[in-house]
Order: sequence, then structure tokens, then C-alpha cells
Amino acid sequence: MDCVPSIWVRTVSTPLLELKNITKVFRIGGGLGLISKRTIKAVDSVSFSMPSDKPLITALVGESGSGKTTIARIILGLLEPTSGEVFYKGRRVSEWLKKSRMEYFKEVQPIFQDPYSIYNPFYRIDRVLELVIKKFKLAASREEARELMVKAMNDIGLRPEDLLGRYPHQLSGGERQRLMLARILLLKPRLIVADEPVSMIDVSLRAIFLDQLMSFRDKFGASCLYITHDLNTASYVADNILVLCHGRIVEEGPKDAIVNDPLHPYTKLLVSSIPIPNPRQRWKESVDLTSIESFKKLKVEEGCVFSARCPHAKDVCRAKVPPPLEVEPGRKVACFLFYK
Repeated sequence: MDCVPSIWVRTVSTPLLELKNITKVFRIGGGLGLISKRTIKAVDSVSFSMPSDKPLITALVGESGSGKTTIARIILGLLEPTSGEVFYKGRRVSEWLKKSRMEYFKEVQPIFQDPYSIYNPFYRIDRVLELVIKKFKLAASREEARELMVKAMNDIGLRPEDLLGRYPHQLSGGERQRLMLARILLLKPRLIVADEPVSMIDVSLRAIFLDQLMSFRDKFGASCLYITHDLNTASYVADNILVLCHGRIVEEGPKDAIVNDPLHPYTKLLVSSIPIPNPRQRWKESVDLTSIESFKKLKVEEGCVFSARCPHAKDVCRAKVPPPLEVEPGRKVACFLFYK
């Protein structure tokens, strides 16, 4: 009898979140019926994915103005990309929003940067949790809704007996952000999009907030896209890091590899800006910008987006966009220094 060799087929799971060549162009100026010819490309051909088989915290790191918040707003359906597609569980986000909007927002929840402007000052903070329970039909009665609110706040470390019934201005910034975590805890989403969530709260409370964010991953299997300009907090909370420079991803990989062995010159610049806990070693009080004629030239129109500041820039860097190169499994860098 002939033996038929068995064929092993490796199945690849559909990503939880996937961005394919996302570009966002803003037209500025104009007005009064005039057509503006000036545009700004905030996001330029960004592609990345987050797995669905394992909950991870992915940090999207870059300077202010690099396009991080624009990417977050596109994922949340607050902005439409100029080109490219965003997929959640293999289905276009635009399709989710048209046909399954409530289901999408039950599974994809945001945490915004400003803990002051997200609250309506005319309502007590109870309303933030009550609306979630009502819209997503999490409770059958007022008593059950109250029990859910109290339990969620206790689990986050807030005191419901002290905070419920208060107005937003009576809470600290840290308490407001942690109340957003209680709102998320009620829904137990698959994906959290956190846009600079600790930048406006006290340093003493940041570790508590980040620990609770990591507990969502470990206890409830929630993945998180953690958006920040601070590589220090990213290295604490994230499993892997995406480095964004002027709308393009220039490096990606595991957090330890990015922080301890950065490859792209821009990533090296970010790592060097992490403060060292040594009172005898001070930061430089001045920066030499004499080699840069204009701040407008910091963002180039052609070639590598970092070529104006890169000490290793060559002619090819100013003429062509370096494609991402996989230097090792799970590690990519977009830099001509690594092309032979």
C-alpha cells in the first residue's frame, strides 16, 4: 500500500487590527469659496497590524505632529483616510460603521488625552457610566446598573461612595482618566485605542494607570494601541513599538530591541532623549540648530522624512523613500543604511 505523505498547512489568523497603506492629506487655507492649493500629508502610507490570537500592547511612538492622533482618529472612524484601508477582524472599519456601528464601538474603545474636555461639565460623572450601560443594554434595572458601576469603580481602585454624584470639576485629572478605565471595564472591549492617556495626569499616578491598562491585557485579553511621544512610558507598558516620523513608520519591533538596540537614526534620537535618573548628569541646556536653515525643512517633501536631520544622510536618502526592510523576524527598519 502506497504511503501518502501528510501535508501540514499552517493557518494564519486574521489580524485583530490591520492598516494597509493609510494616507491622510489635509487641505489648509482657502475659505470664502476659495480653493486652497496647500496640503499637508499627515500620514503617509502607514501599514501595520495587531494579532488576534494573543492580546498585546503596541506603542505608536513619535514626536508631536508626527501623525499619531490622526491614525487614532482614523481607526475610531472620526476621520476618513485619503487612501488606504483599515480592517478590524478582517472587515473594513467603514463597513463596521455602516452596518454594525454599536458592535464595533463595544469592541473598540478610546481613551483620549485630555481628561478635562471629555466630560460635560453640566452633568454628574455618573452619566458617563450610565450612558454606556444604557446604550449597550448591560443592565435590566437601575439597581443592577448601580451595582455594575460600583463594581467597575472598585476594580479600578476608585471610591464610588466618594465620587458618584460629583461634577467633573470636583475630580482630579487622574480620577477622570481612571473613570474612563471603569467605563472600558464595563464593556470589556477587544481593542483599546489610548491616545496620550497619561500626558496630562500627575507623574505619581501614571504608573498606577499604566498598570491597570496592562491588567486589561492580562485579565480580559484586551489589546491596546498605546499612542505616545514618551518612549519612557512606552518601554514600560508596551510589548512592541512602532516608531513614527512625520507620518511614516521608520522602525518597528519588540520593545526591548527598540529601546536597547535602536537601528534607525530617528529612533536613536528618541532613545537618547529619555532622561537618565542621575542628578549629576544634566540634560544639554541648548541645542545647535545652526545647520538647519528653516524649521520647514525639518519635514522634507521627497526622500526619507528624516534626511534633513540625519547625520548619515546620503544622496539616495534625499531622493527616494526607503522601503521597510526586515532585518530579523519581527524587526523592520526603513533606512538605506541597512541596504547593501
